Order: sequence, then C-alpha cells, then structure tokens
Amino acid sequence: MALLAACDIGHDYQRPALDLPEAYRATAETAAAAWPSADWWRGFQSPALDGLIEQARAGNFDIAASIARVRQADAQVRIAGAPLLPDISGNASGSWQHTGINTLSGRGGGSNGGVDLHSYSTGLGASYELDFWGRNRAVRQSAVASALFSRFDQQTVALTIVTNVANTWFIALSLADRLAVARRNLRDAEQALAVIKGRFDAGTASQLDIAQQETLVATERALIPGFASQLEQELIALGILTGQPPERIMARPGTLTALQLPLVAPGLPSELLIRRPDVAAAEAQLMAQKFNITVARAAFFPSIKLTASTGFQGPALNRLITPGGALAALTEGLTLPIFDGGTLRGQLDLAKGRYDELLADYRKAVVQAFTDVDTALAAWRFATEQEKLQRVAVETAQRAATIARAQMEAGTVDITTVLTIETSLFNAEDTLVQVRLARAQALLNLYKALGGGWGLPPSAQFPGLTPDMVRGGVALPVGENIE
Repeated sequence: MALLAACDIGHDYQRPALDLPEAYRATAETAAAAWPSADWWRGFQSPALDGLIEQARAGNFDIAASIARVRQADAQVRIAGAPLLPDISGNASGSWQHTGINTLSGRGGGSNGGVDLHSYSTGLGASYELDFWGRNRAVRQSAVASALFSRFDQQTVALTIVTNVANTWFIALSLADRLAVARRNLRDAEQALAVIKGRFDAGTASQLDIAQQETLVATERALIPGFASQLEQELIALGILTGQPPERIMARPGTLTALQLPLVAPGLPSELLIRRPDVAAAEAQLMAQKFNITVARAAFFPSIKLTASTGFQGPALNRLITPGGALAALTEGLTLPIFDGGTLRGQLDLAKGRYDELLADYRKAVVQAFTDVDTALAAWRFATEQEKLQRVAVETAQRAATIARAQMEAGTVDITTVLTIETSLFNAEDTLVQVRLARAQALLNLYKALGGGWGLPPSAQFPGLTPDMVRGGVALPVGENIE
C-alpha cells in the first residue's frame, strides 16, 4: 500500500508551446515598455470621466455578478479539498424497549408482566479514502485553477465595463462637439441668408439665390435634433453601466478637445501573456481541464476507503463510560470497476476532447491579444495623422469661407460659389470632430488591448499549481472592486 501511495497517473500542467512574435507589426517603436497604470483613465484628465468610472466600479451589475462567481469558486475549492482529509463524525443514541410476558394460572386466568430494556451508546466514526492515484488531489487542483479563472474573468469584466464607460463618454463628447458645430454653422448660414435677402432687396440677388441659401439653412437646422437625440441616448446608456437609473446621471459632456491623450508603448509581445486577464483566464481553464483528465484516468483504478469507529455502549447512563462498555472497529473497503459499458472510457475521451477545445481557445486568445494591440496601434497612428491633415483642411476651408462671404457682401462673387464653400467648411468641421473621436477611441482600445494596467499576480504560480498552493487553497485578491 505504501508503494502504491506513491503512484500518480497524472502530470503537472505545463504551458503549451506558443508561436510568439518578436515585435508588433503596427510600429517599430515598441521595444520600450510603458504599460498602462492601474488607474490609466486618469491620464485623460477628465474629472467627469473619473467620477463615472468610480461609480461603475462600485455599482455595475456585471461586476457584482462576477465577484459573486469568485466567491462561488472559492467555496468549490473548499468542497473539492474535503476528501483529502478524514471525515469524522460523532454520534449518540438511547433506546427503550418494553417486552410483555403472559403467564397462565388455571382455566381462563392469568397474569401479565413485562421487562424494560434500556440501551445507550456514544462514539466517534472516521472514514478516509486513500488517494493512491492522485484523483482527489487532481479534483482539488482543478477547483483551484477554476478559482483562478473566476478571478481573471472578473478582472476581464471590470476592464470591459471601464472601457465601455470611457467609450460612451467619448462618444457623448463628440456628439456635443458635433452639436456645437451644427449650431455654429446654422448661425453662419442664417447670417449669410440675411445678406442675400439684403442684396435681393437691392436688386442684386434673385429668388433662386434666396431659395438655395434657405435650403442650406434648413439642412443645418435639421441636423441639430439628431445630434441632440444621440447625445441624450449616450448619457442614458451611462445609467446601466454605472448601475443606477439614467435620471441620476448628472454629468454633462464638455468637448473632446479638452481631453488629454497620454501616450503608451506596448513593450514586447511576450509580456502580453501576463498582462491580459482574458488570456490568463483561458489558460486557467486549460489548466483546470488538464487536472480533470487525471480525475477521469483515476476512475479506472480501484478506490480504497478506510472506516474506523470507537465508542461506548451500556444498559444505563451511569454505566456507559466504562472499560467493559468500550467498542472499536476498523474496516477497509475496495471498489474496482469491472464492466461499465464504456462509461469510464467515454468520460476520459470527453475530458481529452474538452482539453483540446480549450487549448484551441487559449491559442486563439493569445493571437487575438496580439491582433488587438496591432489593430489599436495602427488605428492610433493613422488617426493621429488624419487629425493633423483634417485640421489643415478645416483651416483652409475657413479661409475660403471668410473670403467668399466678404466678396458676397461686396457683390463680386455668385451665391453658388459661396454655398459650395460653406458646405465644404461645415463638412470639414464635422469630419474633424469624428476623426478626434476615432483617435481617442484608438487610444482607449490600446489601453484595453494591453490589459488596462492588469498584471498576473505572483501568487498565481503560473505555469502549474504548486503543492503549497493546492494545500493552502486560493488566496488571490479578487480586485480593487471588492471590500
């Protein structure tokens, strides 16, 4: 038995081989690492955004549900570890029995008597399954890995919520800017219309000139309700993200131009594996399934359970705890599967198939992480370049509009030319706002792609689970969202 106890049909988890790139595709300036901090959103220097994110971290329902799942996983660790220790229980009982005796004394006569029997017992019982094949230990290891997954998943949920809040706020800022541009353009178009009407009164403009300018005014006026509606909808959406009714959202957007866009460098691709909670969660699931395969293998082998009991039994309470009433028993049971119709083989194949599925998911998560970073870097680089060019376009259109309006007042240019230039200016200004939003969103996506300042805790013990961790259970912090 002592030799068998050293047997282990499982193997410790080892991280699968991965094809990791040496540098990111999107830019060659990625060697110097400047990972986001844990409170990276403060770099935008928006007090309103800071307040909204704090509300979301404290009140979002998805975050609260993910925290509850962490506690459930911790409870499963305790449940899974119970078979590694003996099961001890106490018992006590008492009974009374009356036996009647009928004694005949002559014809038709007799007398009744009886005997009262009392019995009392107390004792302790213990049972323990010898973990020869490492099955119970593997069950515990799987539960620990699942608890790690729940923590990493909770951090993924929190990062997603925070970035969703920021993205919603950025869209609201852009809509506020587009609304301001539309109102300013409407004011300019109305002023131009007044000039054209003055020229008409002077006989230097036609009804067609007035109609064309009125069309432009009506078009600009029609844009305002749409932008106002979209802005209000984005503010309403902040309610569910922060976990409160939309009526309590008091933040009002300012302008995108007031945002600071701090630079961040992604560092080396190999470091991304310990910076993304979703990648760590995928690996934790893979690790848990590796131990589940060990559990399925162990089911083919016999299980041995030791049972012991000790106690006292006596006919009266005052004679219960005496040497003559002492009892003791020790039994050993062995269970060996002989024929199960292929159930055990099917369970093992199922566990292996699930592992292969999770392995593919893990490798996909790794490649997706690199894809997200490269995509965000490319979007940031080209959006930055586009914003510079669009500023030039707006400045050029503004100069052209100023010249055209002056010439229109002087009567040296036709109305069609002025309309064309004004339309170009309005479109250029609106496009600039949208490009600014795209640039802010690209930076936001880069923060998310880099894990939002998250890092794999040293106590996670990747790769594999150490014996100390298995015995001690999971002691990782859930995150800053938990009291």
